[in-house]
Amino acid sequence: MARLPAAPPALALRRGLRPGLLVLLCLSLGYALEKKVVKSKVGEKVGLLCCHEIPSSESLHNYRVYWQKNITEVVLAYAEGNMISKHKRYENRTEMDTRNLTLWISPVEILDNGSYQCVVQHRRRSQNSVVCDEHVTLFVTADFSKPNITAEVFADSCESTEMVVTCSSHGGFPKPKISGVLNNMSVMWNTWVSMSSLSLYNVTGKLWLNVTKDASFTCSVEYNGFVKSTSLLLKKKDDCIVPTVPPSYNVITASSIIIIIFILAITLAARYLPRHVCSHCCKPRDSVEEGVKECMKPPVSSKVTSETSSV
Repeated sequence: MARLPAAPPALALRRGLRPGLLVLLCLSLGYALEKKVVKSKVGEKVGLLCCHEIPSSESLHNYRVYWQKNITEVVLAYAEGNMISKHKRYENRTEMDTRNLTLWISPVEILDNGSYQCVVQHRRRSQNSVVCDEHVTLFVTADFSKPNITAEVFADSCESTEMVVTCSSHGGFPKPKISGVLNNMSVMWNTWVSMSSLSLYNVTGKLWLNVTKDASFTCSVEYNGFVKSTSLLLKKKDDCIVPTVPPSYNVITASSIIIIIFILAITLAARYLPRHVCSHCCKPRDSVEEGVKECMKPPVSSKVTSETSSV
């Protein structure tokens, strides 16, 4: 009696996966159960718990186990105790506990973020009946750098200082929210968020401030329940110098004329005042003989005296 040739291994694998994938799809569409949440950071090792633990009286050979991500992406699958499928992105990073069926991922990557599902079937029961179906959500976090705050002064006066405050942080996941507090009061940022080639986020916020006195400023980056903050003291310039206004041209001209007139007046007074005083230095005296005046006169020469004597 002739026998049909055995199916190729690849075809057999497809036939083995089809019933399981069909069950997975139906369960994913039909179940609206509350999902468990697991949080992990990039580079760590995380375990996603399944919903069934194989009793000691049985082994993995009696079960089919499917771990899938986002309904359509099979992370790995076991049937009759053997791994029958594994996604290439999880190569050398995942393993499953053969007793409690926990899926271990190490090291965790950004793309591991998402919803997972564990479906367990028992082979010996009718039509590979489903033992349990578990939904687990993995939230992956990458720490942002400590925020860097800079302040650039654009205008400064005795009353206030105008400046632009910039806060930036990079290399984190998921998409962050940036916030600021000035003297315990919230401020609104102009925010720019970009994503790098590794699916990591960079965030920058800018803010225009008019500072009238020293103020404490805090910038915070929030992501997936985590917060990174930095504070900076914004200083108002204290050594305020009021600029002196130079006198106008008219004031300078008038002042110069006044000074010149004053100097001329002093010069003229010093030159003519003594003569005016001497012209009044000889005055008549009531107490002397009539016709005689007290006056300061230069002495008479001897020649005049001789002539007078001869006469």
